[in-house]
Amino acid sequence: MAELKYICGFGNECASEDPRCPGSLPEGQNNPQVCPYNLYAEQLSGSAFTCPRSTNKRSWLYRILPSVSHKPFESIDQGHVTHNWDEVGPDPNQLRWKPFEIPKTSQKKVDFVSGLHTLCGAGDIKSNNGLAIHIFLCNTSMEDRCVYNSDGDFLIVPQKGKLLIYTEFGKMLLQPNEICVIQRGMRFSVDVFEETRGYILEVYGVHFELPDLGPIGANGLANPRDFLIPVAWYEDRQVPGGYTVINKYQGKLFASKQSVSPFNVVAWHGNYTPYKYNLENFMVINAVAFDHADPSIFTVLTAKSTRPGVAIADFVIFPPRWGVANKTFRPPYYHRNCMSEFMGLIKGHYEAKQGGFLPGGGSLHSAMTPHGPDADCFEKASKAQLAPERIADGTMAFMFESSLSLAVTKWGLKTCNCLDENYYKCWEPLRSHFTPNSRNPTGSK
Repeated sequence: MAELKYICGFGNECASEDPRCPGSLPEGQNNPQVCPYNLYAEQLSGSAFTCPRSTNKRSWLYRILPSVSHKPFESIDQGHVTHNWDEVGPDPNQLRWKPFEIPKTSQKKVDFVSGLHTLCGAGDIKSNNGLAIHIFLCNTSMEDRCVYNSDGDFLIVPQKGKLLIYTEFGKMLLQPNEICVIQRGMRFSVDVFEETRGYILEVYGVHFELPDLGPIGANGLANPRDFLIPVAWYEDRQVPGGYTVINKYQGKLFASKQSVSPFNVVAWHGNYTPYKYNLENFMVINAVAFDHADPSIFTVLTAKSTRPGVAIADFVIFPPRWGVANKTFRPPYYHRNCMSEFMGLIKGHYEAKQGGFLPGGGSLHSAMTPHGPDADCFEKASKAQLAPERIADGTMAFMFESSLSLAVTKWGLKTCNCLDENYYKCWEPLRSHFTPNSRNPTGSK
């Protein structure tokens, strides 16, 4: 496969034409009486028409046939996709999952949509407020099938296996340690090359943004220039047996048939696009004197709520970095949080838990549920010589953090058979070190 090309920049106003049809973008207007090459003009709106310019999202697509050319949608098997947050009763315990099992190709072919499994979530789709966390487990490519999400945006985090993603805007190749965002309403199809696994954060009613930098200044964290947008690519392909378009609508899956490939956009312009980002490009900010900075300094993308400073969801990573803080317990501190914290691991190990938390698995620490380093990590970090050291080399853990109280699905608690029933035991060896007669214990650094 030839190397794919991209346009760089987060949220930019971009324009792209497939080079096979030069001049396919109309000049000076969006919707001419007759488009170049006799294409159809179609607008995709990601925000209300009257949103302020700073938040107004839309793109114009110039396509061989408009997307309205399809048979009626009909309900299909939902698989393990759900937005019923009352399937099972609430569980406030610390939860950890072993690596989610990928179905073997020899047993059953499962593509990206069939392999979606809802793990947890909260909120209400119909009022455009909330989120869901899904796991995708697949082993075959989508053949003459695509999907779009009428409910919200998908932030996709591959953990095992690369994804070739076809979109109406062009193609993206996604490797583990990269992420992509497919925004609401965008049709896409996924090719895989092996047994494949990953995580999805879905948000309703809002779009992901770069976090405000405040006193950090103009530069840092995820820099806008490192986000990549696909360039226009089309296929003019008839599908005699019918091409299946799957629509996730109000938490349910529906399918319709059409006679042509939906990836028939010859040119486009606008600021409402899919995009991808390589996590290795993240510019890490960290404490350089003492104490452990809050993990918000590792935020890649945020989906804001209506409350200032409070997110419906943040996407946070724990990348390789230097640890240099003096007189400091350097691993993550013990914590009770008003936010819900779901963590996943792309590769390597997580610094606060060297064992048990494995790539392809996950953990959920719900609102106000205590969590922190296991006993072994605490003992080692409390006695370590505090020289400058590299942290998390060869690893990449991440967190989906939310202000909502997340409900775990029946699949997550029971059906997946990956829940680690012994997770709580990693804290049982913690013992008291209290020295009531000595304020400065021997061994403190």
